[in-house]
Amino acid sequence: MNEETGQVRPWRERLETGHLPVQEEWNSLVLNSQTLRAWEPDIIPGLFQTADYARCVFEGLAELMNTTRDTDDAVRARMMRQEWLHIPGKELHQLVWEGTLCARLGSPEVMAAQLDRILEVLDLDTVRLGVVPFDAVLPLAIGNGFTMLDERLVVTEDWHTEHWLDDPDAIALHRRVWETHAASAVYGADARSLIVKAIEALH
Repeated sequence: MNEETGQVRPWRERLETGHLPVQEEWNSLVLNSQTLRAWEPDIIPGLFQTADYARCVFEGLAELMNTTRDTDDAVRARMMRQEWLHIPGKELHQLVWEGTLCARLGSPEVMAAQLDRILEVLDLDTVRLGVVPFDAVLPLAIGNGFTMLDERLVVTEDWHTEHWLDDPDAIALHRRVWETHAASAVYGADARSLIVKAIEALH
């Protein structure tokens, strides 16, 4: 894949007709993937989001980018993608920074429900969640978030552009970044305790 075929995708062009087409494309990408590895340092991952939290995300981005408002359709598409988590044999290896759990993209009620949702997701056989604590010693800077799909594609994004990377060197580099952050993360009961701590902080 090169720039001419869409490796570099400015958000203004991607969102010209709203968020729904982007969400539908992601649904197709995820549905056709067996294993996802993702690092998310600043927002609850889409596969974990509640409808109310997703609505806050889409509304904020639409306001920022001054794009078509199709929030309800985009939320429904994102919720549909979460069905992937219930397909036997699928694997999500998700890493988040502790700050992701504490950033309040929504009211305390929205955030409380969102964090409760993550606790529920932890019980799924398809999900392995690691949380990088605030006090972890980091071999690398936090950096930007990205998703790896079956070692064939990495999707990363910034405020201006979404990047699709299928170059083997780029994929290998992001896999090393993911593994480095994974080594700093906590799992199981320790991850759950950080989520509970974030819920308690809301009150």
